[in-house]
Amino acid sequence: MSLVLNDLTPVLRATIRKGAGPQRWQHPAWIDHLPPCNQACPAGENIQGWLAHARAGDFEAAWRTLVSDNPLPGAHGRACYHPCEGSCNRKDLDEAVGIHAVERFLGDMAIEAGWSIAPGEPTGQKVLVIGAGPAGLSCAWHLRRLGHDVEIRDAMAEPGGMLHYGIPAYRLPRAGLLREIRRVEAIGVRFVMNTRIDDVTATMKQSGFDACFIATGTHEGNHLDIPAADGQRIIHAVTLLEQLETGATPELGRVVAVVGGGNTAMDAARVAKRLGAEEAVLVYRRDRAHMRAEPQEADEAFLEGVSAKWLTQPTRFGQEGVTIERIALGEDGALHPTGQFEVLPADTLVLALGQHADLGFLRGDPDIAVGRDETIVVDESLMTGRPGVFAGGDVIGGLRTMTAATGHGKKAARAIDAWLRGETAEARAKSPPIPFASLNLPLFLDAGRVQASELPAEARRDFAEVVAGITTRQARFEADRCLSCGNCFECDSCLAACPEQAIAKRGKGLKYQVDLDLCTGCAVCFDQCPCHAIEMVPEADSAGARLGSLGETLAPHRFKTRS
Repeated sequence: MSLVLNDLTPVLRATIRKGAGPQRWQHPAWIDHLPPCNQACPAGENIQGWLAHARAGDFEAAWRTLVSDNPLPGAHGRACYHPCEGSCNRKDLDEAVGIHAVERFLGDMAIEAGWSIAPGEPTGQKVLVIGAGPAGLSCAWHLRRLGHDVEIRDAMAEPGGMLHYGIPAYRLPRAGLLREIRRVEAIGVRFVMNTRIDDVTATMKQSGFDACFIATGTHEGNHLDIPAADGQRIIHAVTLLEQLETGATPELGRVVAVVGGGNTAMDAARVAKRLGAEEAVLVYRRDRAHMRAEPQEADEAFLEGVSAKWLTQPTRFGQEGVTIERIALGEDGALHPTGQFEVLPADTLVLALGQHADLGFLRGDPDIAVGRDETIVVDESLMTGRPGVFAGGDVIGGLRTMTAATGHGKKAARAIDAWLRGETAEARAKSPPIPFASLNLPLFLDAGRVQASELPAEARRDFAEVVAGITTRQARFEADRCLSCGNCFECDSCLAACPEQAIAKRGKGLKYQVDLDLCTGCAVCFDQCPCHAIEMVPEADSAGARLGSLGETLAPHRFKTRS
């Protein structure tokens, strides 16, 4: 009888080992991931891309990369609420990169240097854009770069839409804005101002337009059902801001009450102070923690002397002032009137309760649907029910910010271009996002962001810009704070770490290549990459089939057996 012995030799599970084994089962590949700043930008800017040029001191290349997505960087660097910075991975290290400050710097430098962009090769196609706001300007810019003839028609005297008539000059100076708009005109976009469109289909037919983009914005203030006695002055915030630009600013009196808690309410209150009001008081039904305004906008308003009556709502406006009722905020966030009233002396009541679009000119077109919320109904390509007629910006709802509108304009331009060619615009594939936890930052030290100088509160009496720009040196420093999340910036960490010297530089801007005759798949390069620009890609299977497309740009696959 023979004795059977069990073989207790452990089996090497090569496919789950982190280091090298007798046979390479993985190799490095440089993959472009999606940085969180790019992912958060409603305009779809390649933020990390233009920051990389700026950090190298090539500001013109940075600007050209920027305006390939957004034609108004100077305006956005000032007035955008920069959600990109709220998503920046650097904030988990010290402070977010000051993206908006660098964007403003590039926009201003381009104006001073006279940088320009050439239009595309003529296509013979003609597109009408209705509205000269951020959506319309963006759409026209991108269509012209694609070679189409573009004409913008707008009912106002000056282009810019709500950039011009809705954002006060202390936040967005008019001279710089108009110079950026003139650059749009310089590439061949035709502007026809003081022109209202009453019939889209008839206008297109009469003038021979092949397609149309509707971007009229939301210039009508929402109403509040409140009794007003003795002829007291009630004005919408959007009307006040528009009158300010047209020179018909009303007398507001000594005390101005502003109903609302959003960004427009903050602007209205700050404008009232600049127009001579001794007091500007916000009347808002929630508390500061639940207001809709950006924290920075609220901070600026309170710095300038604006006050607030939290958890109150107006019930009557008479000669004695505004009667307001106290509101109780429940634990579930519900609002409960208390029946407790007080009178707030006020000479003018400004309503900042949001805006809606005037879409009366579309009522006679059965193919262009208008929803109950006074927005135009569009499909995924932003086309309405009428073929060739597209819409975007505030008139289709959504975020209703200048940057979201700019993104709509770019998306619509691509869709219009595809439609004119008899094709359908395909959504562009996005790389996987890269969170902070995926970075490897042992060599990064704290470096706080550059702080732009601001006018002190006592100096903010007129409409001069309240925040200064940054210097060339500061712009490079701020751009250099970018962690280049998910994208190789050629720091050479992988090259220095490779124990087999299998990694070689391909030249500036060309990243690296791997010699697969030397690589053991140990993943040391992966571990050393600070920005997670390297992924370890599986080798081919035993039959030699390729696994995935991530390693397609590398040298032909070879198996390496270590001796």
